[in-house]
Amino acid sequence: MQTRELVVIAEYNSYLEAEMAKSIVASAGIYAEIRNEYMSTAYAVAIPPQLLVPYEDAEQAEALLKIHP
Repeated sequence: MQTRELVVIAEYNSYLEAEMAKSIVASAGIYAEIRNEYMSTAYAVAIPPQLLVPYEDAEQAEALLKIHP
């Protein structure tokens, strides 16, 4: 089984913002996941939710998020 190297491309102030960004990236066919999704709900200031994508898709995902902030 091959594993992908995931990289953080953004941090958000709330889980909802991170989920919306994940949806934008996923709609383009890019795998995305949110790190700290449960902890950030309770401790958003200390533990912000982060959007992760595969290393090879990071540039494309970042470009998508600039178009759809």
